[in-house]
Amino acid sequence: MAHSCGGNGSSCATKESQQAAIAQQDNAITRSLGKIKNKILVMSGKGGVGKSTVSVNLALSLAKRGYKVGLMDVDIHGPDVVRMLDLKGKLEPPKSKNDLVAPLAYNGNLKVVSLEYMMKDRDEAIIWRGPLKIQAIRQFISDMDWGVLDYLIVDAPPGTGDEPLSVAQTIPLVKAIVVTTPQKVALADVKKSINFCKTVHVEIIGVIENMSGFVCPHCNETVDIFKRGGGEAIAREFDLPFLGRVPMDPKVVIAGDDGSPYLSSDSDSPAIKAFTTIVDAVESRLPATGPAVALQMAPKEGGCACSSGGCHH
Repeated sequence: MAHSCGGNGSSCATKESQQAAIAQQDNAITRSLGKIKNKILVMSGKGGVGKSTVSVNLALSLAKRGYKVGLMDVDIHGPDVVRMLDLKGKLEPPKSKNDLVAPLAYNGNLKVVSLEYMMKDRDEAIIWRGPLKIQAIRQFISDMDWGVLDYLIVDAPPGTGDEPLSVAQTIPLVKAIVVTTPQKVALADVKKSINFCKTVHVEIIGVIENMSGFVCPHCNETVDIFKRGGGEAIAREFDLPFLGRVPMDPKVVIAGDDGSPYLSSDSDSPAIKAFTTIVDAVESRLPATGPAVALQMAPKEGGCACSSGGCHH
C-alpha cells in the first residue's frame, strides 16, 4: 500500500524525522538501563512526607556500603536533591555531539542528576507543561553517562501525575517505595499512590512510615506527637511489606539544610538506627551484585572523596 503524506511532503518528512529521533532515544534509554540492576522509585501521594530525605539518605547509605548508586531527581518544579547534598558543580557540555553528559559526582560511588544543576539560575521557576517534563525525564536516562550501577534511586514529586507516570513508562521493571506519615490525611493520599502502582504494574517493595514520633533533642527519647502505626496499618491493608518507621529528629532538618544528610551518617540516634534497618530491608529485597570495598565518606570539612572533581567540596 502506498504511503500517503496528504499532499504535504515536508510535513511527512518532519514526522518521519521525529519518529526516527524517538526511536534513537528509545535505544539510548535501553542501553543505559541495561547497565543498571535495580531501579527504585520513591513516591507518595502526599507532599511534605520526606520523600527527598528518604531518597537522598537511601542513595548515600547504599553508596556507603560500597554499591554504585545513581540518584535521579525528577521533581521538575521543586528539585531539592542538589541542595540537600550541597553539590556546587554545573552541567558540563559533552566534548562531542555523540558523547554522553556526565552526572554530578558526590563521591566515587554516587552520581546525581537533577534539573537544578543544569540551570544558570537555580532559583528560577520551572514553568513547564507535561510534554517538556516527560522529555526531560527521558533525557535524564538517555543522555546521561550513568555507567554501571547497582541501584538507581528516583526521587519523584508528590502525586500520580506526569513525573511518576513517565518513570513507570520509561523504566521497565522499576519498583516503588511508598513514603507516608502516620496521619489519616496522608494515608488517604498514599492509597492513591498504591493504586497508581497497581494500575501501571509497578511492584511496590515496601512502605516507609516517616515522621513516626519525635526525637527529643534533650533526652533522645521518642514522643508520638504525630501518632504512630498508620504506615504499618496501610501496608497490612494492601498486603505490602512494611520497611520500617523513622521518627522525626531536628538534626535531620538541620543537616538537610546544611547539605550534610543525617540519616546516612555515623551518628547515634533512634532515627539513624531506624533508617539503617530500612536500608537493610531494601538491600535484602533488591540484592545487587557483590559490593565494592565499602566507601569511607569524607567529612564535609575534610578531604575530598571524589575522584572526578564534581563533589560538594
